[in-house]
Amino acid sequence: MPVKERMKEMEIIKGGVTAAKGFQAAAAAAGIKYEGRTDMAIVYSKKPCKTAGTFTSNVVKAAPVKWDRAKVESGVKSQAVIINSGIANACTGPEGYDVCRKTAKKAAEVLKIDKDAVLVGSTGVIGMQIPMEKLKAGIEKLAENLGEDAEHGNQAAKAIMTTDTVEKEAAACIEIGGKKVTIGGMAKGSGMIHPNMCTMLAFVTTDAVISKKALRRALHSDVQDTFNMISVDGDTSTNDTLLLLANGMAGNEKIRYGTPEYEQFLEALHYVNETLAKKMAGDGEGATALFEAKIVGAGTKEQAKKLAKSIICSNLTKTAVAGHDANWGRILCAMGYSGAKFDPEKVDLYLESRAGKIKLVQDGTALDYSEEKATEILSQPEVTATADIKEGTEKAAAWGCDLTHGYIDINADYRS
Repeated sequence: MPVKERMKEMEIIKGGVTAAKGFQAAAAAAGIKYEGRTDMAIVYSKKPCKTAGTFTSNVVKAAPVKWDRAKVESGVKSQAVIINSGIANACTGPEGYDVCRKTAKKAAEVLKIDKDAVLVGSTGVIGMQIPMEKLKAGIEKLAENLGEDAEHGNQAAKAIMTTDTVEKEAAACIEIGGKKVTIGGMAKGSGMIHPNMCTMLAFVTTDAVISKKALRRALHSDVQDTFNMISVDGDTSTNDTLLLLANGMAGNEKIRYGTPEYEQFLEALHYVNETLAKKMAGDGEGATALFEAKIVGAGTKEQAKKLAKSIICSNLTKTAVAGHDANWGRILCAMGYSGAKFDPEKVDLYLESRAGKIKLVQDGTALDYSEEKATEILSQPEVTATADIKEGTEKAAAWGCDLTHGYIDINADYRS
């Protein structure tokens, strides 16, 4: 099935983790670290779910990462995810892992499900122990407040925020065999963003009937072009977790890997993942702009991805965007140390935003462009730099943000 036909069938809808049939969510104020705001969330499915996940490549892994990875790799079905913000439960030793165990036990009791069906997520300060009694009380509140409407999903998305300035949600639906299949998700992430799997915390739900193989393949392949293509500050977190839960309540014929229906599912999953990833990049700590780098005309996909990621990771380029300065030499410099081979004397470079598009460089040499127009383009909330390296037909995109004084202000006193 051609991509354009699949896209016509996909409908972008309002919502997040409760958009898919059978999923509920809730938020609660447990006072784990924050006062006067919600700091716990739950995602719950009426039926057990096939689950896929990707986790941080950081050698220092938080207890929830170890817990979830073990459950996902075991193949056991999941039914609930309990998340807290404020304390990361990282570098907390055996006591931290015991918190995961006690969380699953308490959730299983109040939800009347198997304790092995409970996954956990934590985000916040590293090294602090989570007060278990507050966590247990929060779980009881979450169970009492469960709901399946969009507002419940939105409240859950807000509860998992730390330094985020906005909640992050996305949802889409497709039709497979006459059945409506929905994918929805929520995420949090603003700082400590430089994933080698996914980024920070992201939870995606679907009511699709899908094989375990197809679910895992879809997640692991798509993360490479979405969450793995963003960066805020170059720091890979101890807690990075992306979970994809499928409860099968759409009632469609089972989606199998390699079929047209699989490609259709993958297209919708890509929309949700990319939307969440871009929202995280644009909400980087202290950021004022989403900065996108596109590489076109590449010889290979890997070459394009390396070049694009190197551009959005360059602190010098990020500060130039913050200052609305068209210092294009920083972009070519970042491409040059990416590790990807290309001919700099063939590169054409463009800047684009809703204020217009301008060509800065042709064949590696500056053109006589308007600095005033370039500054206007760079002053918008979303800015794109496109480099055409004229070697082939492959392309890639990466997303980051500008680097401002606000990033230092937030992180200099994060613990206090």
